[in-house]
Amino acid sequence: MANKTTIKVKQVKSPIGYNQRQRATLSGLGLRRINHVVEVEDTPSVRGMINKVNHLVVVLED
Repeated sequence: MANKTTIKVKQVKSPIGYNQRQRATLSGLGLRRINHVVEVEDTPSVRGMINKVNHLVVVLED
């Protein structure tokens, strides 16, 4: 079984005032509140989700 690489994503800004699709993207990533950190698989689809809400999240270096 191949090792799956993961990345840590942290929500740094509130989705209030942004559209429903961006809120749904945050919940799809598993983020619930400001300063919440989740570890997700590093796949092209997840990278695309992060890119869509890059003004609300940061990718943490490990």
